[in-house]
Amino acid sequence: MAEVTSRELYARLARGEPTFLIDVRAPKDFESWHIDGPGAVDVLNVPFARIQADADYLEKSLAGEIPQGPLIVTVCAKGNSSVPVAEELRRLGFTAASLEGGMRGWGNHYAVVPVVENEALSILQVSRPARGCLSWIAISEGEAVVVDPLRHVERYLEILAGRDLRLVAVVDTHGHADHVSGGRRLAEAAAAAYYLHPYDAIHPIDLVPAAFAYEPLRERQTLAFGSSMMDVLHVPGHTLGACALLVDDRYVLAGDTLFVGGIARPDLGGHAEAWTPLHQDSLRRLLALDGETLVLPGHFSSFAEADASGRFAATIASLREANEGAKRAAGAPSDFAAYILASLPAFPPAYFDIKRVNLGLQAPDEAEASELEIGKNACALATPAPTGTS
Repeated sequence: MAEVTSRELYARLARGEPTFLIDVRAPKDFESWHIDGPGAVDVLNVPFARIQADADYLEKSLAGEIPQGPLIVTVCAKGNSSVPVAEELRRLGFTAASLEGGMRGWGNHYAVVPVVENEALSILQVSRPARGCLSWIAISEGEAVVVDPLRHVERYLEILAGRDLRLVAVVDTHGHADHVSGGRRLAEAAAAAYYLHPYDAIHPIDLVPAAFAYEPLRERQTLAFGSSMMDVLHVPGHTLGACALLVDDRYVLAGDTLFVGGIARPDLGGHAEAWTPLHQDSLRRLLALDGETLVLPGHFSSFAEADASGRFAATIASLREANEGAKRAAGAPSDFAAYILASLPAFPPAYFDIKRVNLGLQAPDEAEASELEIGKNACALATPAPTGTS
């Protein structure tokens, strides 16, 4: 094969099929974002400029670094410069293919995994694995609620049509900063109600209100679909309007408050110190739910957080025991604040504009939206707890 699609590559990696990646982007681009799963990934970064400068570079300089057995997949930014590299590898006797669409195509790949599937209720995990973004479709008796839909709304419309579902509501659990939301466009396409908490309908930094109408989420509001109920829990901290959705008292769509492998950062609105106590209270509220409640988060940081089926989910009881941020939330407020403020990653500059897009204040075209979303999400705390804060 001359090319492999992102879907095909993702499936190969998930199945553990022998695959070796050669990423031909510049080292700084590779370091900031590259293919890291699912499963173990063998990858070599060789800048295309170096290959171009020496016609024999692949054959002579990398002779011992490229394995003969696996499929070699060459990767670039958009799927162009990786093509001649794959061609040269095939000329040298390797089984090689270029990744169609490059990292941009990889970033736009969606994966659908059922997490709950029974007669009364189904919940589908719809993810963009390359970016660590998770969204959810809750289904009961032919009616569906989509929670935190990502930018490419056609994927959700395909799923809904394939299952003959009627979309009754679209919910953004908060005002997203890491990706362009598909919430309003999906709701419009399906003539469904779009829900957002009013606090997140205002830009947290420049205080400009949203340029669109929406249905307000309220504490303890109930959204009904089929025979199921979705209770709204206001859990400020990551944002002032952050909400979690408790489905049939058994599953909690936690948005960006609580993850399988960590907790959210409270600084993306520019108010880390002020919002940290709110964040701690919200985490304690979620962690006080019944231990068997299954947490379905809005993001993941590592493929290691998934089970063998690719589901990113964990019970409240397991998070109390194994989630470092959750354990810290149970401690003294001063210790929790020290942990948070010492663990904040750098603020991604694009997040300011993404929030404006999600409030209808900017309207990027497809190329501009893709540029804003380059890289993996950075909504979770990124560094381990500093010593001396426990």
